[in-house]
Amino acid sequence: MAKRIDVSDLDIYYGNFKAVEGVNISIEPRSITALIGPSGCGKSTFLRSLNRMHEVIPGARVEGKVVIDGQDLYGAGVDPVDVRRQIGMVFQRPNPFPTMSIYDNVVAGVRLNSTKMKKSAMDDLVERSLKGANLWNEVKDRLNRPGSGLSGGQQQRLCIARAIAVEPEVLLMDEPCSALDPISTLAIEDLMTELKERFTIVIVTHNMQQAARVSTSTGFFNLNGVGQPGRLIEFNPTEKIFSNPEEKATEDYISGRFG
Repeated sequence: MAKRIDVSDLDIYYGNFKAVEGVNISIEPRSITALIGPSGCGKSTFLRSLNRMHEVIPGARVEGKVVIDGQDLYGAGVDPVDVRRQIGMVFQRPNPFPTMSIYDNVVAGVRLNSTKMKKSAMDDLVERSLKGANLWNEVKDRLNRPGSGLSGGQQQRLCIARAIAVEPEVLLMDEPCSALDPISTLAIEDLMTELKERFTIVIVTHNMQQAARVSTSTGFFNLNGVGQPGRLIEFNPTEKIFSNPEEKATEDYISGRFG
């Protein structure tokens, strides 16, 4: 089940440094939300705060609320591991476990959650997840080979298969195509469009065309200067952001009159 995300008054810190300030945003279920903006403006930091990956860095913390379908992810007694289970993450560089087979890569998360499954159910899950990542036909005859033997684009789809195998509700993608060639990039974009039927997807991208092509809504992050916290400047339907943004800073960034 795709879930809605409501973020209110979110400040994100690394030690004493406030990296992101005052984010308020509501992300609709079964949609793709793109986060754009210059490097260092807090997009990836914000993305990682949505599944509590941010706090694996020593001294990192947040203030404010991230609520998914009524549950405050930072509420007392909430287990961050459970949060990361329901909110999957795909990183910038494909990171399949290099010593594991394609099959074992897909079920790694499920095994980590110590879910006891029969071999037949596990086989079904692998097939379903690889089909979900549009990778099944390319790898079905070599499931026992190492995942690291695949091309970059295939490895990234393998990582997506691994993320969706645990059946999360939200899928976060941090520049999932920046290390890929144009053909692999289009394959991942097509895949995102299919996956949004089942998941709430949030992507960070530096590729404006990609944001315009795949996302339903777009958030523009910016910062006033080095050492200043990043802020969400504008959040609107993608079509509006790219054709008629409300903020001059958004327009300047999108049209390249920036910096």
